[in-house]
Amino acid sequence: MALEFTDANFQEQVLSSDKLSVVDCWAEWCGPCRAIGPVIDDLSKEYEGRVNVGKVNVDHNPEISINYGITSIPAILFFKGGKIVDKLVGAQPKANFVKKIEQHM
Repeated sequence: MALEFTDANFQEQVLSSDKLSVVDCWAEWCGPCRAIGPVIDDLSKEYEGRVNVGKVNVDHNPEISINYGITSIPAILFFKGGKIVDKLVGAQPKANFVKKIEQHM
């Protein structure tokens, strides 16, 4: 299962991590978000121990949305060294996520 990122643990688990972090910004009411949920879970298993893959519910964690200007979801942010290195917006095929992960690992 993907990690659960929150306003409380984001600094420690994402920004301070020495690994690439893939952050799926989603909400329960968002159909495209639910559609890519299984893809995010698959990626978390495939890259376990090498990449932090997780989800942040934007309704429950508004600080992250505000800090990173999330206006459309799903928004998938790729963090390395505490900074955003890439971003995908909208439902995407798994291959697009894999390409970004491999590019930034």
